[in-house]
This record gives sequence, structure tokens and C-alpha cells, in this order.
Amino acid sequence: MTVLYCLMPLYGQGKEIVWSDQEKPIHDEIRKLRSLPDDARTNTTRDLALQIQALPTGPNRLNLALALAMLSTEGDFGHDTLQEVASTLATSIGPAPPEGEDPYLELASLVRYEHLNVTLDSPQFSAAISKLEAEDRNRQSANFALTDLNGQSWTLKDLKGKVVLLNFWATWCPPCRKEMPDLETLYRRFQSEGLCSRCRRRGRQ
Repeated sequence: MTVLYCLMPLYGQGKEIVWSDQEKPIHDEIRKLRSLPDDARTNTTRDLALQIQALPTGPNRLNLALALAMLSTEGDFGHDTLQEVASTLATSIGPAPPEGEDPYLELASLVRYEHLNVTLDSPQFSAAISKLEAEDRNRQSANFALTDLNGQSWTLKDLKGKVVLLNFWATWCPPCRKEMPDLETLYRRFQSEGLCSRCRRRGRQ
């Protein structure tokens, strides 16, 4: 048995995580996922999901499944890969409800927003789905004001009826930097329909 720090303090917070010889390589590979190119990351993510499924049910398996799930949407790795990740998380939750709502919310997010299918007869999972649905309804009444680089203030409610794309990002965030080419492609695809052309020019100043 080898003692390592946990990838993320998810399950059993405050407890020292003890990884078995079978679990340790999986933990190490998950930590390296962000450094892999997309084609390699797709295959590695799917392989890791299958390896986690082969582990005995328990807190460590859930920790690994949850950590993998939280990294699985940082790019476009395909529906089949995400389905394998979601199935792994669902089966890793096990019959005994884990502490906290993180596993259920992560799984509910994959199901709701990535259109995946899992079978989990759990009141906690149903509650997580309901929570996301309520949050989506609340977003319909969201309102805030922001100032652009030219000093002009924009209020969300004043843009009602228009499509608004607002992206919060940081230079220290690898997934944020990685999505920039996709946002550029999105802009070029829809610029003739008025997608944020003024915002884009201001953002480049």
C-alpha cells in the first residue's frame, strides 16, 4: 500500500487517502490528463474509466471516478468517452450513499448537459437533477451589469431577445486557454448574424 495526497479532496474530506498498488497508477494518470494532446487524452480517459470500473467498490474508486468526471468535459472527447465516464461514476457511487452531494451533482451535470444515460435509482441523484433544473430556471431571471474595455456599461436585461455569449476566463486556466480557438471559430461562423462583433474587437485592444 502507498500513501499519496489525494488528487482532489472530494470523498471523505480530512482523511488521509491510502491508494492500493492497483489504484496508484490510475491516480497518477488522472493527474497527467491535462498535459496530454486531445487525441491521446480521449483514449486515455476511456481507458482510465474502464480501469476504474474494474476496481472494488469503495471510497477510493469513487474518488478516482469523480476526479476523472470533473476533467472529462475540458474539451471535445466524444459522446462515447463521456458515456463511459458517466457510467463509471454511476457504478462507483455504489449502494451506500456517499458523503456530500458532489458525486451526484457531477453525474447529474453529465446527464443533463452532455445528454448521457445512466441508471441510478437514488433519491440523492434525483435531488441533484432537480437542483440543476431549478438553477436553470433561476438563470432565466438573472441580471447584472458589466463595463467593457471602452468604459461602456452593459446590462443583461437590456439585451433581452438577443443571443449573448459571455465568457469568464483567466490566463492561468489551461482549459480556458484551450477553448479560445473554439470561440474564434464560433465567432467566424456566426459573425454575419451579429455575434458579439463589437465585444470581440474591444477584447483585442
